[in-house]
Amino acid sequence: MVWVSSSPSPPGKNLHLALSPPKFIFFLPPAGTVGSGILAPPRLSPRWWVTHRRLRPVPRTGLAGTGSAVEGWTAGLRCPTLPGASRSLPTALGKGTAAGGGGGQPPMGFKRSRCAIGTWKGHFRLTMRALVLLAALVAAAAGTETFVGHQVLRIVPTSDEELQKVQELQDLEELQLDFWLAPRGPGYPVDVRVPFPSLQPLKAHLEANGVSYSIMIEDVQALVDDERTEMLRGRRRLPLSTNTFDYATYHNLDEIYSFMDLLVAENPNLVSKLEIGRSTENRPIYVLKVRIWGLWGDRSGGAGPGAKPTLPSLLLQFSKGGPNRPAVWIDTGIHSREWVTQASGVWFAKKIVLDHENDEGLASILDKMDIFLEIVTNPDGFAFTQTQNRMWRKTRSRHSGSNCIGVDPNRNWDAGFGGPGASKNPCSETYHGPYANSEPEVKAIVDFVKNHGNIKAFVSIHSYSQLLLYPYGYTSTPVPDQKELHQVSQKAVTALSSLYGTKYKYGSIITTIYQASGGTIDWTYNQGIKYSFTFELRDTGRYGFLLPAKQIVPTAQETWLALKVIMLHARDHLY
Repeated sequence: MVWVSSSPSPPGKNLHLALSPPKFIFFLPPAGTVGSGILAPPRLSPRWWVTHRRLRPVPRTGLAGTGSAVEGWTAGLRCPTLPGASRSLPTALGKGTAAGGGGGQPPMGFKRSRCAIGTWKGHFRLTMRALVLLAALVAAAAGTETFVGHQVLRIVPTSDEELQKVQELQDLEELQLDFWLAPRGPGYPVDVRVPFPSLQPLKAHLEANGVSYSIMIEDVQALVDDERTEMLRGRRRLPLSTNTFDYATYHNLDEIYSFMDLLVAENPNLVSKLEIGRSTENRPIYVLKVRIWGLWGDRSGGAGPGAKPTLPSLLLQFSKGGPNRPAVWIDTGIHSREWVTQASGVWFAKKIVLDHENDEGLASILDKMDIFLEIVTNPDGFAFTQTQNRMWRKTRSRHSGSNCIGVDPNRNWDAGFGGPGASKNPCSETYHGPYANSEPEVKAIVDFVKNHGNIKAFVSIHSYSQLLLYPYGYTSTPVPDQKELHQVSQKAVTALSSLYGTKYKYGSIITTIYQASGGTIDWTYNQGIKYSFTFELRDTGRYGFLLPAKQIVPTAQETWLALKVIMLHARDHLY
């Protein structure tokens, strides 16, 4: 059993974590003291009790930990040590009083319990899982959102009446439900993350109304912990080049921006980086730009790679020609919690560099078109998922009249803005914002597209559900190019499935998933960009937004095949 006690106390008191029974206790020293190096956290809820995959009682804020991380510490009557730790501590922590002193004294930040075994000398080794638990506990103390006891339920309404019952749940803010897949229609799955306090009330409500459900993810925090473990392991090896960069793990914002800089430095005659805007929190919005530089500089006669960009979001451009040649735009990560999209964007960037000469299809695309790649479209939200709330979807803007933060950047475009499929509630995950293009992340792309004036294909990449979609989402009126877009989608999905057999559905947004107003590709299509598409990458719900890192590269590989189909079609059908 694990408990944390943080009853109100004067400044300078310690926060205790105990594993019991029996106990192994460590404490977080007050801010500004020397010892564990961990600052004293803000006050937590009075007490948490965590047993094997169960949590009780349930306050509103949680402790970062899982039953699986705790199990083994409560078994039997013997005094436990941390999993993976030796029975003696701590030459690994150093020598002297700051590290715990000699003799039998524990190091600062640790307190011996009556049940402690062995001396405090020797090696103290924590397994990665124990480190993750400790990091998670500190995260909880620092105010990081945790998901202990949360489950993802799949609800499948079978009639209009059942569908209405499920739709009504979206208005029950007190349940704090997070709809991963929104209600669409009878027979279509609805995935919803349910906080622990709401699990039994929700299940009872569904059962009372005869609505079937299943558990897709039994322990959300366990998946978050596994993800964090992989990231911590990957950070041991700092890449010196994009050849040693680990494309099979998730990376934070700084690491992705560093990757961009490495890619530009390694390919100065091919890749450059544009800043097309600034986010709400003043982060740069980058786009990678790829261009072939000849013996006499830019073959188009434009400025060299050292020239300052005229627009501030980071964008990569891949091209062999003039500044306003026909172009393809690809963006990933507009919804910040969809980590496989940003990771795929990194992989795409390296793939373009590797294949721009030896892949005949890609080379022919770059002979006629530029490629712009925006890997982190929502940098504020993405950074927030890394540090505070893994499930954050929106931007981080604040608007008058509400304490809720953020706007859904895929409901903020001037295409049926504010219509059905978007919410006027600032606390909703689909809040459309106070007005179209209110978000700087959206406005940066709008300005870039309008100023460029010659983008022929626009692809915005999301997850999850395994779909390839084209306009419209805000109206049921088919687009004039519906037949051609449907044929291109069919070819792209066929190419995608040829690699690993991954099955995708395709069609217009409104007919394939649901009505959604203010979406990206509806706006781009209305701007005259005929080949406007949205991907929803892996998977279909087993992991949802927490897709394991081992699936990053396969996801990117198969998606690249579909992207090439779209780009080749645009190359052959310029308009």
